[in-house]
Amino acid sequence: MSTILQINDLVKQYGNFTALNKVSLSVPTGSIYGLLGPNGAGKTSLIRIINQITMPDSGSVFLDGEKLKPDHIAHIGYMPEERGLYKSMKVGEQALYLAQLKGLSKKEAKIQLDYWFQKLEIEGWWDKKIEELSKGMAQKVQFVVTVLHKPKLLIFDEPFSGFDPVNANIIKDEILELQKNGATIIFSTHRMESVEELCDHIALLHQSNKLIEGKLSDVKRQFRTNTYKVGILTQDVEGLMVQLTQKYTIAQTNFKSLNDDLKFEVSLGESSPNELLQLLLQKGQVTHFEENIPSVNDIFIKSVSQ
Repeated sequence: MSTILQINDLVKQYGNFTALNKVSLSVPTGSIYGLLGPNGAGKTSLIRIINQITMPDSGSVFLDGEKLKPDHIAHIGYMPEERGLYKSMKVGEQALYLAQLKGLSKKEAKIQLDYWFQKLEIEGWWDKKIEELSKGMAQKVQFVVTVLHKPKLLIFDEPFSGFDPVNANIIKDEILELQKNGATIIFSTHRMESVEELCDHIALLHQSNKLIEGKLSDVKRQFRTNTYKVGILTQDVEGLMVQLTQKYTIAQTNFKSLNDDLKFEVSLGESSPNELLQLLLQKGQVTHFEENIPSVNDIFIKSVSQ
């Protein structure tokens, strides 16, 4: 897989505070890349460097194999967490202005804005001022001005902030459509459920350093514990537990079930899940058998805590 964005040993300091400490990342072309980390981890500093808002103290950034330069900004779309729209300007006037800053002619900008305003059902907002819109409505406008020049790299910082569930889902579908049409997306958020839904690669920053980077499925494999959640209907609870504890580590667990079944968690160690399943089937009716695959939230908390 080719790489659209290569970051090598970035260092950024603000006085005595180190925001980025030799951070290196590789963003695959066509991916949705989750940039994760607690507040103060260095995410915003990294995003500002990619957008050439600030410069690194050392290290390098390459876009499509070329060292980052001013005219690359035409190939990047950035939606910051702190939205950057002028509150007293009309929506249409402002969108046209921002589109032309990204290199579109007025005619091209009008065509793209008509397309997106119709698609997001905001045609009636053209002459409204931003200050007249709700946070979610303004968010839609911000999304449009971020994507309308068809950049090959999109950076969304907390894109669902301010949206109700219906509009959040609309924007999620649009992000997936942009990826389908060839865009690469860097997605920075604290909403781990969104990472699970959208991202195929992730990086985790903490205290200015990179802790984790890779394909999401590979990262989950690194953190798997070979632990299974079990639900079973059995007449011999005591006998089952005696057999299980002789070979496995058993712990209490809870999950939603339609049955009044016995629920527990089994750590297999080096054993096969097939062996466990065969034992369970001899003792009753297995109603639930699921590997406890670590979530992004589990990985995030475990890595940052350590």
